[in-house]
Amino acid sequence: MIRKLSFAMVPLLLPALLGACSMAPDYQRPITALPATFKEQPGWATAAPTDGVAKGEWWLLFDDPVLDALERQVAVSNQSLAASAAAYRQATAAVRESRAGLFPSLRASGKAARSESFDGASSGVGLGGSGLAQRGTTYSLALEATWQPDLWGQLGNAVSQGRANAEASKADLANATLAAQGELAGSYLQLRGLDAQKALLDCTVTAYERALAITRNRLREGVVMRSDVLQAETQLRDAQAQAADLVRQRATYEHAIALLVGGNPSSFAIAPESWREGVPAVPATLPGALVQRRPDVAAAERRVAAANAAIGIQRAGFFPGISLTGSASTAGSSLGALFDAPTSLWSLGAGVAQTVFDFGATSARVEQARAAYDQAVASYRQTVLTAFQQTEDGLVGVRVLAEVAQDRAAAAKSASEAEAIAMRRYLEGETDYLAVVTAQATALGAAQARVQAVTNRQVAAVSLIQAIGGSWPDRPMPDRPM
Repeated sequence: MIRKLSFAMVPLLLPALLGACSMAPDYQRPITALPATFKEQPGWATAAPTDGVAKGEWWLLFDDPVLDALERQVAVSNQSLAASAAAYRQATAAVRESRAGLFPSLRASGKAARSESFDGASSGVGLGGSGLAQRGTTYSLALEATWQPDLWGQLGNAVSQGRANAEASKADLANATLAAQGELAGSYLQLRGLDAQKALLDCTVTAYERALAITRNRLREGVVMRSDVLQAETQLRDAQAQAADLVRQRATYEHAIALLVGGNPSSFAIAPESWREGVPAVPATLPGALVQRRPDVAAAERRVAAANAAIGIQRAGFFPGISLTGSASTAGSSLGALFDAPTSLWSLGAGVAQTVFDFGATSARVEQARAAYDQAVASYRQTVLTAFQQTEDGLVGVRVLAEVAQDRAAAAKSASEAEAIAMRRYLEGETDYLAVVTAQATALGAAQARVQAVTNRQVAAVSLIQAIGGSWPDRPMPDRPM
């Protein structure tokens, strides 16, 4: 049975209306078991980064002005980040819209009407006719106020949900920025590694040209066979082809960097310069600090909070909704008469609405919200596990590639010495030119492998920096379960 709400009951209900309760479960951050240390580097000691490196400006550890200038363009000109920033602004605006629903709304309207009346004896209307009886103008003004008190916390939970989604969007922006910065650094370091290989091949081509000239002179002297000249020419052409292909590979990285900084690849260029072989030490982090600092983990956790608030929004559907309305209006034949008491009216009203039977639709929406919450929790825990996987991968990469680079450097040195010995023995007539060709190919391959090993170490350092969130505190953060 539905009863009308008396106006005398409204004052008695106001305290209850203003003191809304929330139907959302008490939010608890999902718990994820964290290890005490990292498996791949249990003795990872805290490194001292370069003094003056601002939090988040991790690329300064590479001490490369060109890289620094490019990284600063990413946050300003990258179009993907611009889209993420727009999504964040959209989310914050949605929060303001939801918050506005907590307060009454007021609508004003005004109208002016011109009217004329005719007497019944009139047979027509003309310019000089006597049928026109009277004419006049009426003015009216009205104010209407409505308010739906958030008795069950539905609107409050909507605000909480929007705020959590906005915070998740902000974390998404930070994560997208970190990803773009890391991609730029990796592409730039690969490009500089190709510059180093190109410089190496240019020197190799010069050396091969000298070797070809020597074999041609020895052929004219009748000391060697023509096959030696052909082998020398083959070595030279192969090195020249490799150098030309490096130009193509470098252009590909240059085009990718142009896109990352919001430039047009057709007009963007990075000049070659001396190769910087330095590999910075990445400051250590604790497992708990890793989870707290990574923006993708923060975004996933905020989406869990948003899903928790959504449960409260749907549970409020089990309870009645109350609305309060008020209006005031006035009318008169002149603007001055609008505010005369006899021409003014006002009214107050209250209404209650409750779904009596919906065949389980409300229960189904609550169940959907709970399932969405469970899904968000699972996504959060998966994000945390992925963070540890990427950190472990980065740690093993940095550690093993340091050994690889050291071995590659020793191999390149030995191969260079072997090449010199083979050429000397060939000139002394102790061996054929095939031994020289073999030694040259081995030396070139070892030198290229050394350059690539150093480049791989630099890129691995970037990957590790991304894995730990792209920044580090001045001192280790306290470990705590998440």
